[in-house]
Amino acid sequence: MLENYTRHQQGIIKRYYEHFEKIQIQKLSELVTELYLAEGKKKDKLWQSAAASMQKLKVPQSRIDHVVAKKDLNLLAGIVKELSAE
Repeated sequence: MLENYTRHQQGIIKRYYEHFEKIQIQKLSELVTELYLAEGKKKDKLWQSAAASMQKLKVPQSRIDHVVAKKDLNLLAGIVKELSAE
């Protein structure tokens, strides 16, 4: 599959997947900030993005459902902190 890409592009793709978890944690951290500042429908969309990010990070679905149902930024920030410490 990677043979269709140049050596440079292959390196970029490889590094992306090597650092996938760190990238997702960073995105989730940024979502916490965006959610704090957001209002209305944008906030709902950001919570959906946060749920998707947590799924990619293999956070248990029951925990994702709980955090999203409560829409509690402190809980979400706690998850980011836990994931960052691993």
